[in-house]
Amino acid sequence: MIIIENIRLALSSLKANKMRALLTMLGIIIGIASVIAIMTVGNSLTSSITSSMSAMGANNITVGLQQRVDEEEETESGMTFGGRRDQQKVPEEEDYFTLEMLESYCQIYANEVYALSASESIGSGKIQDGNLYANISVMGASQGYFAANDITLLSGRFFSEKETESGNKVAIVSDKAVNNMFQGDMEKAIGSTIQTNVNESYESYIIVGVYEYEESSFSFSTSSEKDITTNVYVPLQTALNKNHKTGYTSFTVMTTAGIDSDQFASITENYFNTYYRNNRDFEVSAMSMASIVSAMSDIMGTVTTAISVIAGIALLVGGIGVMNIMLVSITERTREIGTRKALGATNGSIRLQFIVEAIIICMIGGIIGIALGIAGGIFGANLMGSEAAVSASSIIISLIFSIVIGVFFGYYPANKAAKMDPIEALRYE
Repeated sequence: MIIIENIRLALSSLKANKMRALLTMLGIIIGIASVIAIMTVGNSLTSSITSSMSAMGANNITVGLQQRVDEEEETESGMTFGGRRDQQKVPEEEDYFTLEMLESYCQIYANEVYALSASESIGSGKIQDGNLYANISVMGASQGYFAANDITLLSGRFFSEKETESGNKVAIVSDKAVNNMFQGDMEKAIGSTIQTNVNESYESYIIVGVYEYEESSFSFSTSSEKDITTNVYVPLQTALNKNHKTGYTSFTVMTTAGIDSDQFASITENYFNTYYRNNRDFEVSAMSMASIVSAMSDIMGTVTTAISVIAGIALLVGGIGVMNIMLVSITERTREIGTRKALGATNGSIRLQFIVEAIIICMIGGIIGIALGIAGGIFGANLMGSEAAVSASSIIISLIFSIVIGVFFGYYPANKAAKMDPIEALRYE
């Protein structure tokens, strides 16, 4: 009953001084709105990035060669040497992953490996036929490349095992390239021969398939629809022959459903490192997409929290404003306090009255700040093209924090009011 009465007194006091109350709340409003808006935008951006990365292959494991670091050697004097490479080395033929290594790996881990993707870039250039052209990047791809990279075939077929191993001059082109070269007629494109000009080298390929081009979430192109550069996929062996290479420096493993990709990445790394235990220059490194996504989420979360803490400094400023206005209010209501104490009000009831008033100020400011923060966060997320992800925990924490601020910064003025001498208070002019 006492609490309800104090709430009524607090609301009537705020109603009597609307402008002063609003200015008092301003710091709380700005602080909470800033924190919630930043956390909403940060969560939305994190969710968007992790979703895009997961779509690239949550079960994928990237395996590649990594230059070996010299082991540190300690002398009798305690000085250490090594532990770094001053010269960057380029893998040579004896360092490459071989087809035999990959086949052996796939046989041993047949239940864990859904697809194995290897690629080899030939270069960028154009498909040219008179006035018709399409900007392209020619890339050799293994059979498992298309499954691992979630490439959708619109017409035709993927490479056969024989084409992949023999290095046939066949190609899979994008629907964008078909629009430029065949006016979008996919049936006409299948079986047609295209001539590519890559690095001033001309090659002819027969189109066996057309895939759907999807723009990456991490790329931004200012090119027109006609000038977009898309991949032309050729058999992996075709690309290796063109680049005069006999093996691979990296590949991607797509694990079957239910396999712990982090754990299997470690198994994969240990397996291939048995081939490289006598290699002085290179070793094998394997990393799962799941661990990359997790690391990215942690980084984004840390950045968002750090910025939110900085924005939260405004809450402290707002708290000081609350303390200041409560001191002014107590000074103005000295005779009221004296009268209440003369009528038998205890120090505790006086203290509670002003603490409740400070809490009410902070709570109202907090609610307004939450509303503005959610609106600002949604606007910011939509502006960046991400789906807004309002954090319920940030709203609850902000509301609790505003109450804590009310208690913390309201206690000193309330305590000062409670300790007033009633006789001196009644004499106050």
